[in-house]
Amino acid sequence: MDEKKFGTVINCMDGRTQIPVNEWIREKYSVDYVDTITEPGPIKILTEGLNETQVESIKHRLSISVLKHHSKVVAVVGHHDCAGNPVDKERQMSQIVGAIKTVKSWGFDILVIGLWVDENWKIHEVK
Repeated sequence: MDEKKFGTVINCMDGRTQIPVNEWIREKYSVDYVDTITEPGPIKILTEGLNETQVESIKHRLSISVLKHHSKVVAVVGHHDCAGNPVDKERQMSQIVGAIKTVKSWGFDILVIGLWVDENWKIHEVK
């Protein structure tokens, strides 16, 4: 088994967010690999829970990352100009907090954080 460390992101499918978020996670948490779970507007999906199939799919993919790759950190990500979740920054910040609560409720032994990607593709941690 590879002894490299994994992190996980639950990110928007928007390709503009992938590289900056993955680089940030690698640097901040000293991980070698980043498992990436993508959906259009994942923070909306996780906060509203209107489509249980989508929520369960995200949970299943995270379980693989945690149980098989031994990921120790997961970030839920929102971003500026999201086509899948076209709401203002304040609403997305609230959704990020809700998405963190949802992921924590799944009971994985993992640090769950929230990230916001601004219009310049800079990463901000959401507390």
